[in-house]
Amino acid sequence: MHARGIDPLALDSYQRAARVILANHLVTRGFPDRIALPLIRRWATELREDLAELFGYRLEVTETTARLFPVLDRLDADRPARTPADRVFDRRRYAYLALALAALGRAGDQITLSELADQVASYTTRVEGLELSTDRAADRDAFVDAIAWLAARGAVALADGDAGGWAADPEAGEALYDIDRSVVFAIFRPPRVLQHLHSVRGLLADESDGAAPGSARRTRTAAASRVRRALVELPVVYAEQLPDDERALLGSEKVVAEVELLTGLRAERRAEGVALIDVSGRFSDMRFPGTGTLAQVALLLIGEIADRVLDIDHPLPRRRLPEPGAALADRLDAAIPESTVFAPMVIDSEYEAAEEVSEPPADEPEVPEHPVVEFDWIRETVQALTHRYGSTFAAQWQADVPGLTREVLTMLERLRLVRTLDDGLLVLPALARYRGAVVTVRTRAESELFASATKLGAHAQTEPAPATPPGGDS
Repeated sequence: MHARGIDPLALDSYQRAARVILANHLVTRGFPDRIALPLIRRWATELREDLAELFGYRLEVTETTARLFPVLDRLDADRPARTPADRVFDRRRYAYLALALAALGRAGDQITLSELADQVASYTTRVEGLELSTDRAADRDAFVDAIAWLAARGAVALADGDAGGWAADPEAGEALYDIDRSVVFAIFRPPRVLQHLHSVRGLLADESDGAAPGSARRTRTAAASRVRRALVELPVVYAEQLPDDERALLGSEKVVAEVELLTGLRAERRAEGVALIDVSGRFSDMRFPGTGTLAQVALLLIGEIADRVLDIDHPLPRRRLPEPGAALADRLDAAIPESTVFAPMVIDSEYEAAEEVSEPPADEPEVPEHPVVEFDWIRETVQALTHRYGSTFAAQWQADVPGLTREVLTMLERLRLVRTLDDGLLVLPALARYRGAVVTVRTRAESELFASATKLGAHAQTEPAPATPPGGDS
């Protein structure tokens, strides 16, 4: 591992480069910023070998791009593409994004927005249920969001005009884009031909591990790679969701320490699992605790949930944590257009084959159960918090408590602090880390005629709770 031999004075630079490529997977001359690509190019050789050794990842670095090709162990719905206004992409925007990439791959050095829209519109005629009509404002807005996503990553660069003007009126507005073909080709590089798969699970197969039987050492090495990948990909790695061999490795000092050394992050260990704490603020796509109404309400709600869980006079029902990804995989498989699958070259998923022949062990380890809070209580609690602190919330949430509740629960689920079930909210152990929230409401002094925004509002502050998390021992 090269990180062990790097001079201590240069180690911070190397760790920053590792965090950047692990957090973004695609780095270009302007994305995520202008210093990222030179930083990665400086450490390209060391990063390439360390990422392959620890995670089984492949890193390609050119003059204009750095592309990390990860190995997928699970489906993750918590990191969707987002618009410049931070709205989650819907199915239409994803479709426009994919078709725009196809069109850009066949284009020259420049293209106008209207020409690109015409090409994508022609492609949509081949996809049942999809259409791009430039006469509809909703379609234009969705298409511009997809192009803005590409522009943020440097696949296209605005040379003249205004995309917003075209979205408002395609007859009067226009935009001209320069195309960076190296970025276009780097964005979409699936590990297998999609037309050769009949299940999304085929993308989860770990080619580096291999399906053929090997030595016990190779099996342990593959399991250690999966544990390291989980540590850098998930906010919290819960031991109960890992098989026995990976659970043992998660508890070992060596595997976790290697990830700490590469990334510069600090591992926080509990009996229930391990989380990497990002003190740099650059590794995670969501800072928590944080500023803003959603983060503050989420922290306030955590305190209320923790009190509800610890109320011995009103015990909550308990349930096991569901298996991750199975329902999502089934939904994605149901949407695959069978007419596009090339049957003679179909690759059977090794995941599915193993699932069919495997049998549960005779002595299954005891699986912990976690408290479940009913949704009605959650809605009532957020409503009560709004009554108490609503005047300090952002205006858009003061009149939309149901929307506020949905967004806050989405945030907590992305952080793996809770899990949404059909009939309630499963409270996970890591939530207890933030249960010591203290609220301070700052008000304007009588002598002040005007108060700055930073002096008004409810500020929830917290320190990690040292006591036992709900559902297990610390």
